[in-house]
Amino acid sequence: MGKKQKEEKEKPLEKMTATELREKAKEIDGVTGAYGMNKAELISVIKKSKGITDTDVSKSAAGTVREIKAKIRELRKKRQEYIDAEDRKMADIFRHRISRLKKKTRRV
Repeated sequence: MGKKQKEEKEKPLEKMTATELREKAKEIDGVTGAYGMNKAELISVIKKSKGITDTDVSKSAAGTVREIKAKIRELRKKRQEYIDAEDRKMADIFRHRISRLKKKTRRV
């Protein structure tokens, strides 16, 4: 009786695995598609449901990987148009832009 029982503290969301976050998201009403979300999306949904404001500016400034990849697909289409039109200079410009965006996805 002399020992105090320690209350189990919940792990911070950033330290949880994606599987643990999915289980937590399933318990929240109104969250659908938890199995299709990645870890960052799960964390933001859980924080939003708890009313926690996300103060991480670095990721929002860089954009998500999905947004960057969508931009890469658009640039590839435009680059192909310039290749078909035999405009080598513009094709190279778009190749460099695509390369920069690919590097950005690796950093994010």
